[in-house]
Formats: sequence, C-alpha cells, structure tokens
Amino acid sequence: MAETTDDSGRGQSDTAAGPERGSDSVPGSRVAAADRAGTVSVRVSTLVRGALMVALAALAVVFAVLYFTARGELADRDEQAADNGHAEQVATDYAVGAATVNFRDLDAWIAGLKKNTTPQLAGKFDETAPKLEQILVPLQWTSTATPITAKVMSEQDGVYQVNVFVDVTSTNAQNPDGTQTTVTYTVSVDENAGWQITDVGGVDGALPMK
Repeated sequence: MAETTDDSGRGQSDTAAGPERGSDSVPGSRVAAADRAGTVSVRVSTLVRGALMVALAALAVVFAVLYFTARGELADRDEQAADNGHAEQVATDYAVGAATVNFRDLDAWIAGLKKNTTPQLAGKFDETAPKLEQILVPLQWTSTATPITAKVMSEQDGVYQVNVFVDVTSTNAQNPDGTQTTVTYTVSVDENAGWQITDVGGVDGALPMK
C-alpha cells in the first residue's frame, strides 16, 4: 500500500505541477504580445509625425514662393504705374506748352514746341515755323490751355503712346471774344532716350491750320 500511495502522490504531484507551468506560460505570452503591440504603435505614430512635418515643410515652401511671387508682381506693377505716370506728366506738360500761343512772341512758342524733343522732331518744327508765322501773325492768334487728363494708350520697348486732352481757349482778330475747344494730342515719349518726345500728333488741332 505504500507503493500505491507513493505512485499516487507522484501522480498527483505531477498533475498539480502541470497547471502551474501552463499558468506561467499564458501571462508571458500576453506580455510579449503587448510588447509587440506597443512597438508597432510607436512606429505608426512616428510615421504620422514625420509625414505631418513633411507636409508642413511643403506648405511653408509653397507659401514662401507665393509670397515672394506676389511681392515681385506688386513691385513690377508699382514700377509700371510710376513709369506710366511719368510719361503722362511729360506728355501733358508738352501739350499745354504746344497749345499756348502768343502771336507777338512766336519764337518762344517754337522753342516750346522743340523743348524735350529729339533732334529729328525739333528739326521738323524748324521747317514748319515760317509757315506757322505766316498764319498766326495776321490773325493775331493767342491761346491758352488747361489740361483735362492724360492716358497711356500703349507701351512697347520703353516707348509710351500718350493721349492728352486739353481745353484750349483762343482769341484772334475774327473772334476777339474767344472760343473754347477740346484738343487731343498724341505724344510719343521714349524712356530709353531720357523721356524725350519722339513724335507729336494733334498740334494742328489747336491752330487754324485747316
């Protein structure tokens, strides 16, 4: 009976030991699985943060490019507006001088027609001066001009075509009380030639040339 008891005891002991080993292995597996899950979670979050940083960097580059492009366009627009304004002022000053005539001092008027013009254009006025004198002196022609507005109509290679509108009040022997007309001058201003005037149209509109 002692052997039976010993065998049973060993059997019971072996049976009891079995669940204990099994219970030890289950928690270990869970810990390992949790470790693996934690490792994967860290890696995904790192990738997300990295992707977010790349996206933010790309957005920063895009916004920087847009900002500097817009600033360059604004600078170009401001420069073009300033150049247009300068051309319009040059053309307006010339038109007012061209429309201001006093038959008693035509030399001063001819000098005004030639002011700030290219040598080629100034030469044309020298040629027409005697003809103008033959018309204006007998008529006792006088006129004054008031600018209305000026507008750059086109620009090509630094040459501005400007339309200038002026009110011209004139008196002469036939109309001593004076008449008023609106005259349009077309003035070409060349930035490359120091903002000189290369051509003028409409001068005869303020004079009795027809």
